[in-house]
Amino acid sequence: MNAQQKPELSFWQIWNMCFGFLGIQFGFALQNANVSRIFQTLGASIEQLPILWIAAPLTGLLVQPIVGYYSDRTWNRLGRRRPYFLYGALFTSLALFIMPNSPTLWIAAGMLWVMDASINISMEPFRALVGDMLPKKQHATGFAMQSFFIGIGAVVASALPWMMTNWFAISNVAPEGHIPASVKWSFYLGGGVLFLAVLWTILRTKEYSPEQLQQFSNEKQEDDAHFFLVQILRDLISMPRTMQRLAIVQFFSWFALFAMWIYSTAAVTAFHYGSSDTSSQRYNDGADWVGVLFASYNGFAAIAAIFLPLVARKYNLRIAHLCALWCGGLGLFSFVFIKDPQWLLLSMVGVGIAWASIVSLPYAMLAHALPPQKMGVYMGIFNFFIVLPQILAATVIGFMVKFFFDGAAIYALALGGLFFFLGGLASLFVPLEGD
Repeated sequence: MNAQQKPELSFWQIWNMCFGFLGIQFGFALQNANVSRIFQTLGASIEQLPILWIAAPLTGLLVQPIVGYYSDRTWNRLGRRRPYFLYGALFTSLALFIMPNSPTLWIAAGMLWVMDASINISMEPFRALVGDMLPKKQHATGFAMQSFFIGIGAVVASALPWMMTNWFAISNVAPEGHIPASVKWSFYLGGGVLFLAVLWTILRTKEYSPEQLQQFSNEKQEDDAHFFLVQILRDLISMPRTMQRLAIVQFFSWFALFAMWIYSTAAVTAFHYGSSDTSSQRYNDGADWVGVLFASYNGFAAIAAIFLPLVARKYNLRIAHLCALWCGGLGLFSFVFIKDPQWLLLSMVGVGIAWASIVSLPYAMLAHALPPQKMGVYMGIFNFFIVLPQILAATVIGFMVKFFFDGAAIYALALGGLFFFLGGLASLFVPLEGD
């Protein structure tokens, strides 16, 4: 018996089901642009930053496969994936309100654990929702739409501290050991936007029931006789060849991103603004500018997300991803050679193209190769290959900065550029549907 074809969704249906990603990205972008600043303000050294950041990948490693497994098997009044959207958004918003008020470094590090775990509860079910709701020929469109909202959300969220200071005259400096008011108000606003955006998707999207999903697939749902960790391990061992090859691409890509997120503030404030004193005006102006740079690369990503499906259709997903990652590599390398921080906006064009591709094209390649009834658990397992390079980066980059780069964080960004180039090469070996 042939499976039924999923009906194509309209533009606005895809828009509504992806809109919550705008909110999730508010939390993610505020974290990426400001956590190193918060840690340094509370007394962390340059070498300590990667270890303090290890909360982010570790929580993803633990949370996402479990959430993916259970979201495949959940069905209640809210649906299959939407319960995870709701609870993840609620706890992320609370963490955003609490973190900038952390009185000590260890409390801030603990709140990063809570925030990242909560973001992860929502994020992978959002990825799986595209596979649930869209026919294969709309997968690239669905993930590109998510990439668009990721870009828009991050543009605003990353620039919020700069906007608070320059538009609303909220101070970006504070006594030593205290978080500036501009950062605090950015986190408060971000928490509210995150919850409301996710709530929009919950209210405006109706999921297919388990019975309907079964009609769209010829494969039978496996029984749940096995303990979930055993089942996850079995699925990991038997993952499709496409996923195995993409794991290598993801390793290089996310090592590069983690290096950028950890060290951009330290690199730009020291190398381009000439200050490592977290209570000085120069340091805080530089830290605000990092937020603008992060906003700009996400803005460029939102634009690139519109064109990536066109490039992928003209050539293929592999070539499109290779070109995008090489643009990112050039962008990060250029930090070492550009002296005027204003010109770093040009570097962010390349990084933005890479980011738009990283959050969409690998998932489009992967979704074709996954059984529909295991979409959630495999999307969670796929996250292993995002968090493992981040854990490695957290363990080794601090050592490398201290002993090989003489404490100069700028060279951690150049290392990230090298890894983008390697990830682009690895993408050539990913099998596509029809190969």
